[in-house]
Amino acid sequence: MGLMMEVRNLTTYYKTRMNERICSVDNVSFTLEDGKSLGIAGESGCGKSTLAMSVMGYYFPPLYYDSGNIIIDGKEITSLDPDVIRRTVLGSDIAYIPQAAMNALNPTRKVIHFIEDVLEAHDKGLSKAEIYDLARERFAVLNLPEKVLNQYAVELSGGMKQRTIIAISTILNPKVLIADEPSSALDVSSQKIVIKLLYDLMEKGFVRSMIFITHELPLLFNVTDDIMVMYAGEIVERGTAKEMVFDPIMPYSKGLMNSIIVPEEGTRGHVLMAIPGAPPNLKLKHLGCRFAERCRFADTECSKGTVGEQYGGAEGRTYRCHHKLEELFQLYEKDIPNLLDHNNGKINGAGDEKN
Repeated sequence: MGLMMEVRNLTTYYKTRMNERICSVDNVSFTLEDGKSLGIAGESGCGKSTLAMSVMGYYFPPLYYDSGNIIIDGKEITSLDPDVIRRTVLGSDIAYIPQAAMNALNPTRKVIHFIEDVLEAHDKGLSKAEIYDLARERFAVLNLPEKVLNQYAVELSGGMKQRTIIAISTILNPKVLIADEPSSALDVSSQKIVIKLLYDLMEKGFVRSMIFITHELPLLFNVTDDIMVMYAGEIVERGTAKEMVFDPIMPYSKGLMNSIIVPEEGTRGHVLMAIPGAPPNLKLKHLGCRFAERCRFADTECSKGTVGEQYGGAEGRTYRCHHKLEELFQLYEKDIPNLLDHNNGKINGAGDEKN
């Protein structure tokens, strides 16, 4: 399979009213293959949603483009005029399901009007009847009844609102779909339905590739091919979903896994431990590793110079850390007694038995 999307050294920033620069996406590079899905994980405030907005190439204050390239299916979009991007790129080349999507619908308008707006903005030249037929067919794929098209947002349940947003976002069959925490505000049953519907859209060819954003690494294991972990505007580790969930390398990635209860076989023995502190202030310049202040494995070298990506032992596997791979494994082995003390002498945080 070929590349569907390539991002090279992308840097974007927010500008405050005091003219302060907050670099929320700092020199980020990644690729997404045609027909594949990529997960982006990290705690709140690490730049995941800003990266999602940035890769669409459409910037408006307070978010600004600084440098880098975005290539979607061979088309370089960073040099395009914003109006050209709005009419020819957004919705068709790349589409976005926003965070808190259930609040994205204007309560004074019927659902069909949103779809009419999208298609008319892209100069599709369809009649009202043709738009209605297209919308009805897409809603059927997402298990939404036709009557929803003539309803208002306040008449829909949470799950129906989320599926409606998905239908609107994918009505032009985008090559890349970005789903920004699409299941975070839903109950477990609705989460499962929404995630399955997203992948049904890929299987049926309505969407060719997908980027799935969340703060839960285990969720990405079930829905993506590859995972990147983001921290303080940088990509700190990347690998296959299996590698990232069962064998994280970088201390921050390992901390994310150790702070979440995971029922998957092979991860039940992980000890639950919180990551102390909070992400750094991105208004300030940072030397060395941005996670150093919160990392219990940090030494004096971790706060010096620039920390680049290192080879993680497999093709496509990289991590951002001062320590070499062998050094990290040795540090983790030495840390086992501390984990035992933290968990009252038990490696399995849920008890002695594994179900």
